[in-house]
Amino acid sequence: MATIGEREVREFLETAGIRAEIRRFPESTHNSELAARCLGVEVGQVAKTLVFLADGSPLAVVVSGDRRVDLKKVRSLGHGKKVRLAGPGEVVARTGFSVGAVSPVPLPPGIPVYLDRSLRRFEVVYPAAGETNSMFSVTPDELLALTGGREADLARDDG
Repeated sequence: MATIGEREVREFLETAGIRAEIRRFPESTHNSELAARCLGVEVGQVAKTLVFLADGSPLAVVVSGDRRVDLKKVRSLGHGKKVRLAGPGEVVARTGFSVGAVSPVPLPPGIPVYLDRSLRRFEVVYPAAGETNSMFSVTPDELLALTGGREADLARDDG
């Protein structure tokens, strides 16, 4: 799969009629702590998109930056018995995005997207915008609509 980035995210948002500003930073925002510092927001407002393989098939989970995903909860979604975090090469091959730049939109057709309920704690969240130094702002409701995803409780209980 060809790699994709900020241009494709911008085009997707414009086509969807969302006037989300994509913010670029001189430094990397490839993890939640760096992103929150650059944005001047709480770490939980960073909406990190993680790619998992369930019996070899990809699925995406978007979770607050201050939470960790519970693999047992992901397994309970019913996509497969063997669930694991995709490796960097697998992420690029399955989504077109590099690790640290995975945006929840636009993902290839057929990849189920789940938004963890932890995102609901905030009026605005900030997913990656296809590069390791770009983010966009969106409400949890807008993100749910944009991804065509489903909400679920997927964060570990210790978060």
